[in-house]
Parts: sequence; C-alpha cells; structure tokens
Amino acid sequence: MINIALFGPPGAGKGTQSRHLVDKYGLVYISTGDMLRKEIANNTEIGKNVKSIIDAGGLVEDEYIVYLIEQVIKENGDKNGFLFDGFPRTYVQAYILEGLLLKLHKKLTCMISLQVPSDQLKERLLARSFKEDRNDDNEEVIRVRLEEYEKKTIPVADFYRDKGIYYPVDGTCSVEEVSQSVDGAVDKSLKNILLNVVVYGYPGAGKGTQCKRLAEHFDLVYISVGRILREEIEHGSELGERAKTFVEKGVLVPDEIVIQVIEDRIRVNPEARGFIFKGFPRTKIQTYIMEGFMKRMHSSISAIVNLDTNSLACVKRLNDRGKTTEGRSYDEKLNYIIQRLQEYELKTIPVVKNFPKKIPVINIDGDRPRDEITEELFEAVAKAFRRS
Repeated sequence: MINIALFGPPGAGKGTQSRHLVDKYGLVYISTGDMLRKEIANNTEIGKNVKSIIDAGGLVEDEYIVYLIEQVIKENGDKNGFLFDGFPRTYVQAYILEGLLLKLHKKLTCMISLQVPSDQLKERLLARSFKEDRNDDNEEVIRVRLEEYEKKTIPVADFYRDKGIYYPVDGTCSVEEVSQSVDGAVDKSLKNILLNVVVYGYPGAGKGTQCKRLAEHFDLVYISVGRILREEIEHGSELGERAKTFVEKGVLVPDEIVIQVIEDRIRVNPEARGFIFKGFPRTKIQTYIMEGFMKRMHSSISAIVNLDTNSLACVKRLNDRGKTTEGRSYDEKLNYIIQRLQEYELKTIPVVKNFPKKIPVINIDGDRPRDEITEELFEAVAKAFRRS
C-alpha cells in the first residue's frame, strides 16, 4: 500500500500533482479543502461550524479534519493507498496522522513537498481567483494563508525529514517536469518498503527450491522454519532439542518456537529488503502471529504464492527423496507423509483461501519443470511488487 502526503503552500500546484499521483498509483484522493467545501455546500453541521474560519483563511479545528479523513480511510480500506492533499498542515497534525494511520494499521510512505517562492504563489492564486471566482483567493486572504503556512506548516517538513521520508520538489518547473520529479521521489521512497512473500504448496511441491530462487533473484531473506530447526537440531542447540520430536515426525512445531525462529531471523537482518516465508503462516492462529510481525516491521504481505501440485505426485516425490541423502526422517515412512499432506489440507489450505482480498494470490502450476515454474514466478512476483 502506498500512502503519500503532498505538501506545499497554497498555489504550489498540489491539485494538479495530486491528480497525477492518483491516476498513476490508483490512490484514493483525500483533500481536506475539498471535503470541507463539500460539507459547507451540503450545509452539514460540520460545514456550518467551519465556514467562517475558511472564509477568513484560517485553519479548521483538527477534530473536524480527523473525523472526515478517518471516515474516508475506513470506507476505502481495500484500495491501493491514499493521497493526502493539504494534510497534515501543522506539527500537531503530523502526529495526529501518524497515530490515525497506526490505529488503522497503515503508515505514510512519503511526504512530497512542492516548493515555490511566495511572489509566484501570489500571482498564481490571484489568477486562480479571477478564473474560478473563489472567495478564498482575494489578496488579504492570500496574505493570511501564506503567513499561516510559514508559521505553522513549515515545521511539518522537519517532522518528516527526521523520519527520512521527506522529499522536496521544485514546483516552479513545467507541470510535466514537476510530475517527473514527483515520480522520482515516490520511486526513491518505495525502495524503503519491505517486500514480503509467503509461498505455499503441499509438502513436496518444491517450495524450498522456488523460495531460494525468489530470495536470490529479488535480494530477499529466505525464512524456512523447518530448515532452520533442522540446523539447530544438527548443532544440538537448546532450541533444536525443544523442536526435535516435532520435526522428526513432520508435525507442526509449537508456535512459541516458530515465533522465536522468525524473530531471530528478522532481527539479524535489519537491512533486509524483505522476506520470503516458506509455508508460514500455516494455521489460523499463525495468521495473527504474522500480522504481529508485519505490524512490528511497519510492513505488510506483498504477495502470496500457491504452488498448485497433484497430491499423489507429492507423495511420490517425498517417498523418492526419503531414499536419497537429502531425505528427512519424516520422508521414510508413508504414514508420516500422508499425515503431513492431510494436515496441510485441513489447516493450511483454509488459511490460503482466507487471506484479505487486497493481497494478490499467485497460483502457479507446480507440476511442470522447475525452470518453467521459476520463470513464471519471477514475472508474477515482480508484477505484485510493483502493485504493492
């Protein structure tokens, strides 16, 4: 999800660039000015309370703004993201937006600031007043609005600069040139967004092979709880001893062990661009655990991959693997193999089907040569990343 705040003084061209960003990224447009004018036009209670303030060029009380913004976000929770035009305008509002987005499990991707000298702003606003017959663009109101901006709004830049998501853009260029600079700022900010993929499939579907290839191709960290625990068992660690009985039988490991494994892997990779999760979450309870991980990282799942394979073919693959040096203890007994497939059907397939619809699910035919699967997977995941 992409959430952008477009920042700049009155007349800087926020409306024009907002339309550009909304069209390009499929965002929901949130303009505090438009929302308030709509409330006034509809003669609502909020409209009645804010009309005189707006006519005088002042800033409307935060409680009205926050109420209107929250309603729009809640009504459009399944969209690609939001474009905030004209909010936050004050240091306090920056904190308010931070808290509001946190409450709604979202965060701001970037703050783009359109910078235009005050003399050019006055010319633009007066021209707009004449053309559009707007009462809030006369000379006195313009002076008040620009002074208000200087006094209360500029400190917002420092707030987002400290967070590392503030991007100044020269707003005096042509519309096309400004749009290009804005796109560049968005592209730069998107590099800071974690890309997280969950890969599903029956035991024996080839998840491990494809996860390793995805991790290498997209420069992500591969997390396989099973593989990590087998290494812990081999090293004789305390964690390995706790997990040994479960791993040898190929049954689900207790969640407290799973959490420790994933937490440790995320902690030792603070510079990661994202993570590939092999077969996690496997149960409904683990979906809540995954949400907790994502929230702590201020991130989300970018895509879900489902390797669609024939279960009988998976039984044969696992049985054949059990006869090789790569075989695992739970590959050696047919009843263990069947138990694992049944557990996947009973607990994990419902999880895959019940992920939020906004997360793209990539279904891949897994009964093909590995390289064919990989080629299709790379293309599909890259497309999902661009969307996320």
